[in-house]
Amino acid sequence: MNYEIKEVGDILKAPTQGNGLITGIAFNSRQVIAGDLFVALVADNDGHQYIQSALDNGAVAVLVDNKHVINAEIPAIIVDDTLSALQQLGKYRRNQVNPKVIAITGSNGKTTTKDMLAAIMSSEYKTFKTPENFNNDIGVPLTLLMMPEDTEVLVVELGMDRPGQLTILSHLVKPDIAIITMIGEAHIEFFKTRANIARAKLEIVSGLKNDGVLLIPFDEPLLTQVNIKQKVSFFGQGFHEIEMVSDHTIFDYQHIRFAISLIGRYNIMNALAAISAGILLHIDLKKAAKALQTFDLTKNRTERLVTARGVVLISDVYNSNPTAVAAVLATLEAIPAPHKYIVLGDMLELGEQASDLHASLGQKVLDTSVDGIYLVGRLFNENMAPLIKQNFDSKHLHQYETDQLTELISDLQQLGETGDVILLKASHGIHLENVVNALMK
Repeated sequence: MNYEIKEVGDILKAPTQGNGLITGIAFNSRQVIAGDLFVALVADNDGHQYIQSALDNGAVAVLVDNKHVINAEIPAIIVDDTLSALQQLGKYRRNQVNPKVIAITGSNGKTTTKDMLAAIMSSEYKTFKTPENFNNDIGVPLTLLMMPEDTEVLVVELGMDRPGQLTILSHLVKPDIAIITMIGEAHIEFFKTRANIARAKLEIVSGLKNDGVLLIPFDEPLLTQVNIKQKVSFFGQGFHEIEMVSDHTIFDYQHIRFAISLIGRYNIMNALAAISAGILLHIDLKKAAKALQTFDLTKNRTERLVTARGVVLISDVYNSNPTAVAAVLATLEAIPAPHKYIVLGDMLELGEQASDLHASLGQKVLDTSVDGIYLVGRLFNENMAPLIKQNFDSKHLHQYETDQLTELISDLQQLGETGDVILLKASHGIHLENVVNALMK
């Protein structure tokens, strides 16, 4: 991006002070580089406290609200609300560059699908995708502003934790294609039922262009009965000849053999969502297959790692809910290995259903045929452990509080031999990524 300070003021219809060329954007003063516009967001920490730090790091200007007084010599754009202004600026950028936009949401799989889809689109188009997990009210406009001038296809991930959020984000990005990967129990604490979650996910069509397409899984009744003015297409059917090996999954689709560097049937569904969007933008299936062989996966999404001891780690520690845990357990069951172990951390944001939902996974864990189970957190220890104890003795069932990750790391460092598999799955708030990082040292 290249905007003069006064140009941004004109876009936002806001007063400015000073001159300079803005070439980037940041809301964390420690991450500012020369040429950035520093956006002083008002949240738990008021960004206006870090204006000088941002300027010291090279910010060419600051975006501030008119409730804070700043030095008249500081280059600035002064608005009523900095978050609203950031979103308005992102929307301007989206319209200015005007790429084809594919927006992805879902209870699970949206980041993996984003990564797959970006790889497929890159085979034909200049493509930009959501960095990391920039998928909320702040991250989406930042993604739009980080998008290069020559972007032809934007693959953007949209997250949600409350009703109405996807409506705002969908209108920001105005998708040509919208994808809902699945409906799970993520955020059920706030939404109470999966049906409510489905309704909230369907807000993604709020900004979908009139000639746009909504892609949804064929086997989700909470979505397949949807009635919208735009076209609805389904993904997830017609694949066969599935073969799962230690580090990848192979399947046939429309007479083409696909291989993805991920394990699990649920990742075939993610791939089919990406492939289906590619078809809508005229990507040849052979090119899609080639792209999926080597796509870049965002860290900690069913990531396969191998420790110095030769033990295989399946790291899926970014988020968790019962549907996702059941899917990854089914994947573990299908992997051939001398010995298998499960590390499960609590699933967060399940509200009043949390106890029952944690307990409900007990039988699925027992059905997975593992050699050891490691439970982290009060919810699993109180609600699942009693069932597990009926089948596993203390030598094979290990329990930890969330502040005992050091002890867990120590135990896991002695676990397994070459070819053995350890699955780690938890909500991000349990921080099992620290365990994964320690095991990989």
